[in-house]
Amino acid sequence: MKISVKKAAEIIKKGGVVAYPTDTVDGLGADALDEKAVKKVFEIKKRDFKKPISIIVRDIEMAKKVANFGKEIEKILEKILPGPITVILYKKKILPDILTGGSKKIGIRIPDCEFTKALMEKLDFPITTTSANVSGKPIKGQASTVIDLTGAKPKILRAGPVTKKELFKICQV
Repeated sequence: MKISVKKAAEIIKKGGVVAYPTDTVDGLGADALDEKAVKKVFEIKKRDFKKPISIIVRDIEMAKKVANFGKEIEKILEKILPGPITVILYKKKILPDILTGGSKKIGIRIPDCEFTKALMEKLDFPITTTSANVSGKPIKGQASTVIDLTGAKPKILRAGPVTKKELFKICQV
């Protein structure tokens, strides 16, 4: 059964969890600022609480509310997002530690998907994005490319739809 954007937003606002499409694999979404909702995502996935879960933000302005980055990183984000990329940045204290497995970093996405864009327009907070499968089990589709922007140079942590060569070309600011 397909869920409507309006219904998905209502469920998330009430502390629930929904499965939703992205531009890569289907995700599990909950209010990323609600520790109880995030815990539900871990339980549904049977995911180790030490493994972080990434989030989706509506835009770079929302990303600024949950992550620390300067103008140089912002220029990179403007070039690569929206798209099938997860960007690792330093998190702000607003994000619960359960979300990041105790790490000081957070994975952030802005998918290029009409459903997800419409959903995020109805929410004023980020949502979780983790593949809608039990941890360790196969996923359908290709997961996002993951790039860590917390170091002196960008570092690819997971290959995905955007190649290393494409990313490094884009990241030349």
